[in-house]
Amino acid sequence: MDQLMTQGSIRRKIIGFAIPIFIGYLFQQLYNTADSLIVGNYLGENALAAVSSNGAFIYLFVGFFMGFATGAGVVIARHIGANDPRQTSLAVHTTVAMGLAFSLVVSVVGMAITPAVLRWMGTPPEVFTESCKYLRIYFAGGTGLVMYNMLVGILQASGDSRHPLIYLVISSLVNVALDVLFVAGFRMGVEGAAYATIISQFLSMVLVAARLLRIDSSIRLDPRKVRFDRENLRFIIRNGLPTALQACVIDLSNLLIQSYINSFGGLAMAGIGASTKVEGFAFLPVTAFQMSLTTYVSQNMGAKKYDRVRQGIRFGLTCAIVIIELMGVALYLFAPQIVGLFNRNPEVIRFGVGRTRVCALFFCLVGFSHVASAVMRGLGKPVTPMVIMLTCWCAVRILVLFTLGQAVHDIRLAYWIYPFTWALSSAVYAVLLKRIHVDQLTGAA
Repeated sequence: MDQLMTQGSIRRKIIGFAIPIFIGYLFQQLYNTADSLIVGNYLGENALAAVSSNGAFIYLFVGFFMGFATGAGVVIARHIGANDPRQTSLAVHTTVAMGLAFSLVVSVVGMAITPAVLRWMGTPPEVFTESCKYLRIYFAGGTGLVMYNMLVGILQASGDSRHPLIYLVISSLVNVALDVLFVAGFRMGVEGAAYATIISQFLSMVLVAARLLRIDSSIRLDPRKVRFDRENLRFIIRNGLPTALQACVIDLSNLLIQSYINSFGGLAMAGIGASTKVEGFAFLPVTAFQMSLTTYVSQNMGAKKYDRVRQGIRFGLTCAIVIIELMGVALYLFAPQIVGLFNRNPEVIRFGVGRTRVCALFFCLVGFSHVASAVMRGLGKPVTPMVIMLTCWCAVRILVLFTLGQAVHDIRLAYWIYPFTWALSSAVYAVLLKRIHVDQLTGAA
């Protein structure tokens, strides 16, 4: 049965949905970080730089398609909230068809453009070969990543975050075990880390697909029905394209920042790459509340329960901001010890700690911006967060890099550019959220 968020305690529904997502993404972040920890300690600084500095490119390429997964989840949740099993089923099978098409694009195009993008980023020669090997293997297995996110989005749209947690825990443990086996045991280098990642991704995809094939619910998957439904495809594109463009262009700005970091050499790449891995853990509560609120708001808008929408938004925003700021304080205090887990080189630690201590105390701003953007998407206003994020997190960052960054070659610019743009977007969201009256929105998908 679909697990409705339109009834019962608001706090319990939001937290009950968010906790399994948090734990699941914690394990996912652990197995992503396992690549860097094992590679950094067994293969050295250059291999660590090759693995940890590729996140910007991966998120740029894959993030575009994941935006459509978010849009699909909004549409499916609206249909479930409106108690429309037929439209729910059509949206589910349209989502799967879209995921299969995207998987092919990710694998073929990603592998083809990897060398050119690495050159454009100014990847140092001592890191280039290993980075290229890692990325090409990663993109070759892109189907597992894309389809997992599409399929798990369907489950979460129905209010089920428990089963995705179970599948992520299983795949995370498998990934860590394979990392140790391939890198530390078989000495396969960065290729071993890449193979461990894609195998675990395929495993999680298979587990979610098996659940959808046998579930007794309107989201049940029937392979014979996988096709594009024009109306639901239009709704998914309308909700997903702004999110996809937002993710893509923001990641492009992060790619430019990464190219700026690359100009300081492999030690800076390794240290700052380790810092971003650590930062990923701090952002997990935001991710959990972000996804919880998108589903919660979407279902309740579909059911036209506007009072629940307003109360849920206030509660979710407060929880996310308080939790992430506490984690930021902890990272600030223990940055040397945490970054040192990745590599013991003092220069690597210096770069990692420098970035962490600049950004950590401003985590409340990025938390507010992310959760506010999720609320906007749940309200059926996906273009609003797209415009805000593209302006504040993309245009401003690029402007700074191509003006101040050209005049001053200082690594601290790559540190401070993030808190500065987080503050800009938070200010805009604060104004807009005060002006929105949810009962005046149509609630249409």
